[in-house]
Amino acid sequence: MRFSCSAVAAPRKSAPRRGARVNGGLKHLLRHRRSGQDSISDALWSKTLRTSPYARSLTEPDRERLRELASRLLRAKSFSGSAGLVVTNAMRARIALHACLPILNLGLDYYADWSSIVIYPGDFRVHDEYMDEHGVVHREIMDLCGQSLSHGPMVLSWEAIRAEDRAPDDHDLVIHECAHKLDVLNGDANGFPPLHADMDGRGWARDFQAAYDRFCAALEAGNDNTIDPYASEDPAEFFAVASEAFFTAPDLINEKFPEVYTHLQRFYRQDPCRLMSREPS
Repeated sequence: MRFSCSAVAAPRKSAPRRGARVNGGLKHLLRHRRSGQDSISDALWSKTLRTSPYARSLTEPDRERLRELASRLLRAKSFSGSAGLVVTNAMRARIALHACLPILNLGLDYYADWSSIVIYPGDFRVHDEYMDEHGVVHREIMDLCGQSLSHGPMVLSWEAIRAEDRAPDDHDLVIHECAHKLDVLNGDANGFPPLHADMDGRGWARDFQAAYDRFCAALEAGNDNTIDPYASEDPAEFFAVASEAFFTAPDLINEKFPEVYTHLQRFYRQDPCRLMSREPS
């Protein structure tokens, strides 16, 4: 599988997390409700910031920009609980904060292609159908903790999000799914999102491919790897997992995949290594 050197613009399509490629809509019956409570109180914002070391490392003006962006996302997206889950303001605020970290310097327009977030209590089961490179159709049943549907909702497991508190590492389910949403803005999920005009598309494809190949070879050889092994699934998952680690364990990405870090720094227009090494303001 290759990192395709796509065009540098134009939004469209979407992809999944920890499982299958999905091109259809969600078939479940869900309770969609857009809450009018779209502001985040001072107390709730302070509590929510504690879920993200990177958010806490931002300067005060940037934290205020993040808060405003998160409030705008709450107004723009509907949040629905499924399988009996009641979605609270704290859950909405947490998801909104993490979803806005990748677009802090990009803007909410990058999420204009979808409108809803569905939250399950735990992992959820999906029926997937896809065609391989030989034209053979495969059908699978999978249990997932997250999924991004084509032009459709982002689906999340609240249990998986909460687990990040108990075992903090380089995982961030919301950022992972948001990376998929960004990846498909210019076509299929292939690890090549729409780059800025001043970025080198060929360099992105070359460096990501080299890093991906090294990572997969090390994994096959049984060597320890630093990021989630799920990154070896395909280029789209490598980009999504690398994006998670970029915001949660930036030193790790910068040490093991310095070229990837540089490209992500230019794409997200952020430098987590520098920010997280400074004294908090």
